[in-house]
Amino acid sequence: FDNYVNIMQDPVFLKSIFNTLFYVIIGVPLVIICSLGIALMINFSQAKIFQFFRLIFYTPSITNVVAVAVVWSYLYNPRFGLLNYLLSFLDLGPVPWLQDPTIAKLSLIVLAVWRAIGVNMIIFLAALQGIPKEYYEAASLDGANSRQQLFKITVPMLRFAIFFVTVTTMIGWLQFFEEPFVMTEGGPLDSTNSVALFIYQNGFQLSKFGYAAAGSFILFIAIIIITLIQFRIQRKNNGGDI
Repeated sequence: FDNYVNIMQDPVFLKSIFNTLFYVIIGVPLVIICSLGIALMINFSQAKIFQFFRLIFYTPSITNVVAVAVVWSYLYNPRFGLLNYLLSFLDLGPVPWLQDPTIAKLSLIVLAVWRAIGVNMIIFLAALQGIPKEYYEAASLDGANSRQQLFKITVPMLRFAIFFVTVTTMIGWLQFFEEPFVMTEGGPLDSTNSVALFIYQNGFQLSKFGYAAAGSFILFIAIIIITLIQFRIQRKNNGGDI
């Protein structure tokens, strides 16, 4: 019990909770919007280039996360990185992508969103291809434009896919670990430390196993509660069916 009392008074743990919530609030909507938008373009566009995009956007999802994080670390390098090199052509100074506390969090989010788009895009694409074409043909005959078809037919028919992606994506972001572990190790000043990384640091680096177990249980309970809330909201929106 002392571990739970101490961990809730630990400023590093409290900061890791704040950071994790920041990742969830920013990252989850970005993943859903980007993956859904790309799936819509691939599904409804007649251009063959969008079929090629299906492979391009899915590739990051099957690439080793450590290798990807190392490559992005070089891209974010403040002195020799590609991003700052490109900014120099615009007469802009170097950006401390992984050295500034706020920018570092956003930099990790960009990488994580880029990696997460692929799988969710495939899920949305499968759901889109399951919508009968007759619905769109009937709507066109009734004079509905593309925007009306999107919000009156496509989005409502995707509600279960959106719910599934939301739940799985949020669980993944609550366990955000690989990117800060490889790229920043929680720094600078614990500004990118997540709850999962905090648990790893205390359990495997500091050998404080009881402390890490307390953090793990708190994270587990948080995931269960948030997931149950999502299911309850979804059941209410669907009139008791889910």
